[in-house]
Amino acid sequence: MGNGVVEQRGDVLLFRIHDASAQRYSNAQIDDYRGLPRRRLLWRPPLRLTVRARFSHPVGVLHGTAGFGFWNDPFMMTGARWPALPRAIWFFYASPPSDMQLALSVPGHGWKAATLDATRPSALALAPLAPIAVLAMRSYPLYRKLWPPIQSALGVREDVLSVDITDWHVYVLEWQPERAHFYTDGKLVLGNAPSPRGPLGFVMWIDNQYMVVTPQGRLGWGLLEIRGEQWMEIDQLEISEGTASQT
Repeated sequence: MGNGVVEQRGDVLLFRIHDASAQRYSNAQIDDYRGLPRRRLLWRPPLRLTVRARFSHPVGVLHGTAGFGFWNDPFMMTGARWPALPRAIWFFYASPPSDMQLALSVPGHGWKAATLDATRPSALALAPLAPIAVLAMRSYPLYRKLWPPIQSALGVREDVLSVDITDWHVYVLEWQPERAHFYTDGKLVLGNAPSPRGPLGFVMWIDNQYMVVTPQGRLGWGLLEIRGEQWMEIDQLEISEGTASQT
């Protein structure tokens, strides 16, 4: 889409964006849910996703968003679906000016392991209080007090990964019925995260967008200019169903 392309080069999948304009969305993506209603998305726990990947630029220099994992495509990006509350379990990258502060004390951008399920009954029960909570959390002390139970209700867990993304790394996501675990090069980087409900669709992408979503009610979206070329390379992609946890 736009100036994004996915190319097969031998055993490597190359997701490439070149000379992208801030006036046009560019996306290099593969997925398995185009044209499917959400109830027919393909993936449920237990499963394990294994990806070996590297990027052209380091964290903060790579522009836009990128990643791989599973979600419910809540924003109508690949078909004529109604919008929905998001559910996701993935390795996710966002560069500034993205600011998605979904977990207390975790930056709103960077390279992360993350889970989210805004469709949980506990999250829906809090919806009527959202306008009051958003106003209250503009006070930092109230934010630190009010956000942790809201974050828990939303099934949000995430952490920043301290790796050089320009080097090859093996990323493993284990999606169990109740909990999720994330590994980088065999090391646990996020454990016992709440699992989103299935079914979800698989997605792997790199694009030139940014998003802003904060507990204080800041919302934003836009596109970034990319001069030259940036890319994500994948030389291992495997989804294994019914696998037991490494923990």
